[in-house]
Amino acid sequence: MPEYMIPFANYVLHLASAIMLILAFFIIYTYVTPIDEILLIRQGNNAAALSFGGALTGFSLTIASSIFHNNTYYLFLAWAAGGLLVQILVYVVATRLLRISKSHIESGNTAFGGLLGALSLSLGIINAACIS
Repeated sequence: MPEYMIPFANYVLHLASAIMLILAFFIIYTYVTPIDEILLIRQGNNAAALSFGGALTGFSLTIASSIFHNNTYYLFLAWAAGGLLVQILVYVVATRLLRISKSHIESGNTAFGGLLGALSLSLGIINAACIS
């Protein structure tokens, strides 16, 4: 490969990997949580959209920070795996401590959905910053 193509190849590799990681996060997160977020979102449930959107954005921030701060592909993947674990732990701990049951989200309680999304986003920002 010509030397001038290496940055483009790295771009494509990281972009494709990030998309695959977001897809993996989407599948794993929706499998682990007891709520069918996608069905609820399709039905217009704002609480589910806020909760899931915060988790997805928090995870994406970790991926972006990892791409920016790591010079090896393997470190990028390792930090992405860590980001996935952080988001799942945030969900588990927050729902237990705040007693946010799935009925709050399923009933469309946007206050709880927003809080859960904000917690996920906040920890995603902190996790992303810790990579630097």
